[in-house]
Amino acid sequence: MKVQLQQLLEQTVASLKQQGIIPADAQPRVQVDRTKDKSHGDLATNLAMMLSKAAGKNPRELAQLIIDNLPESSLVTKVDIAGPGFINFFLNPLWLVEQVEAALIDPRLGIEPIADPQTIVVDYSSPNLAKEMHVGHLRSSIIGDAVTRTLEFQGHKLVRQNHVGDWGTQFGMLLAYMEELQAKGQEINSNLSNLEVFYRAAKQRFDESEAFATRARNLVVELQSGDEHCNQLWREFNEVSLSHCQETYDRLGVSLTRADVRGESAYNDDLNQVVVDLDQAGLLKEDQGAKCVFLDEFKNKDGDPLPVIIQKKDGGFLYATTDLAAMRYRQRELNADRVLYFVDARQGLHFQQVFTVARNAGFVKPETSLEHMPFGTVMGEDGKPFKTRSGTVAKLADLLTEAQNRAYDLVKSKNPDMAEQDLRNIADVVGIASVKYADLSKNRTSDYMFSFDQMLSFEGNTAPYLLYAYTRVASVFEKAEVNASELTGSVLLEHEKELDLASKLVQFNEVITSVARLGYPHLLCNYLYELAGLFSSFYEACPILKAETEAQKQSRLKLAWLTARTLKQGLSLLGINTLERM
Repeated sequence: MKVQLQQLLEQTVASLKQQGIIPADAQPRVQVDRTKDKSHGDLATNLAMMLSKAAGKNPRELAQLIIDNLPESSLVTKVDIAGPGFINFFLNPLWLVEQVEAALIDPRLGIEPIADPQTIVVDYSSPNLAKEMHVGHLRSSIIGDAVTRTLEFQGHKLVRQNHVGDWGTQFGMLLAYMEELQAKGQEINSNLSNLEVFYRAAKQRFDESEAFATRARNLVVELQSGDEHCNQLWREFNEVSLSHCQETYDRLGVSLTRADVRGESAYNDDLNQVVVDLDQAGLLKEDQGAKCVFLDEFKNKDGDPLPVIIQKKDGGFLYATTDLAAMRYRQRELNADRVLYFVDARQGLHFQQVFTVARNAGFVKPETSLEHMPFGTVMGEDGKPFKTRSGTVAKLADLLTEAQNRAYDLVKSKNPDMAEQDLRNIADVVGIASVKYADLSKNRTSDYMFSFDQMLSFEGNTAPYLLYAYTRVASVFEKAEVNASELTGSVLLEHEKELDLASKLVQFNEVITSVARLGYPHLLCNYLYELAGLFSSFYEACPILKAETEAQKQSRLKLAWLTARTLKQGLSLLGINTLERM
């Protein structure tokens, strides 16, 4: 409804320009906000105050002219002026009824596929294959996935890209250790069952033995030169490591698959060409033996341009080189209109620089949108980056197991007579949902505190609260012994709480649009939490099964049904499964 009202106001501005009331060159940003006090209407705009100086009129006088020229619409029943020139709009309950009825019969809840779909490449998760996934990979994986699902729901073509770290000097160390194990006749796969232990053992050998370290360095050269023996060991290692990742994705409900993996190694053959092309574009300069691009847009404290190192003095390449090759691939081969990078905030400068280099070199089209979607750090309750009690980085798989075990204890305490299998199934859903929702409900640019007690609470903006809210709505139909497909009659918005709930339900499309545009899943979380709260208020104030009339009962059942479907769809876009009972 905000969008529809903005469109009406834009038409009004165009009309006032034609009449010479507003200067033709005025370019106001038409902003519509929800009012905090319903006595002031449902929506409001400060458009008159923004344009009053340009129009040379008193804001209240201009506000009246805007109202007088507003196109006729069934959206609002009343418009008035408040304070210095705010324009308040009161929504038409009949319009709300139309929107609710349309959403009820639509599998997509009234959300039409976007008219101009784009090809959107999303770079997310991207773990280092040398180690198992840890808590640091959580945010990239689930925030990226939630935004990807939302964009896909809108109708865009999504290309998932898991840019895993599967190349580089550390792999020489790991391959050398694999060689040693093979020479001793040990099974590689069993040793790789715990990647952290394997990595630490290889690092210890690297640090204590110069001969081992030399062999590791040589293996890096052989690997990069295409030696088949090295590549066989490397493929074997990656296979096991990627299997670990996929197990975690499947547990988390993240939609990445093995087919989405395109790691750093995929661009290895193109890195020399990146250097050649940057040189031919006149961007490359040599500095202390290294090949760099200097950008005037980025300077140090002394005012000197910061270098983007493309190739080191020893001939080695850096992340920037690989990222540039990836950008070129995503533009030329994947035909990306928009590329989103879900990488932590500390990489902000890196992405600003490589985006600029890619544009200057013509690796991406001017109209292609390159967007870094930064996120903050997962903190422990001590206010420091989250670690285990032993002080090591927490494995993601272990965190998920602990969340499910804690959820099991919680669910069993509330349902001591429930069958064991049902307890386990519910606990698995609640445990995973709690970890994901606790993260997704926070603004992604902020750090947040990882607390099992908070995330598993049934009070506040948490997964257990929302999952329970969904089951509560679903149980209404079970108690009524009514099939939602058999509901009759029209939606009636007679009570204030019915109007509030209907108004929130029709906002779903706006929220989806915001998440897709800005990459902020917490906006959807906040919406679902508010929707659940409004349903609770509606449920208390407006008896459903004991409604005064059958028409009233049918109408309230319809509102309950649309609430249940909206909660389920919203949670699904966040990658969270719902339960029919808890």
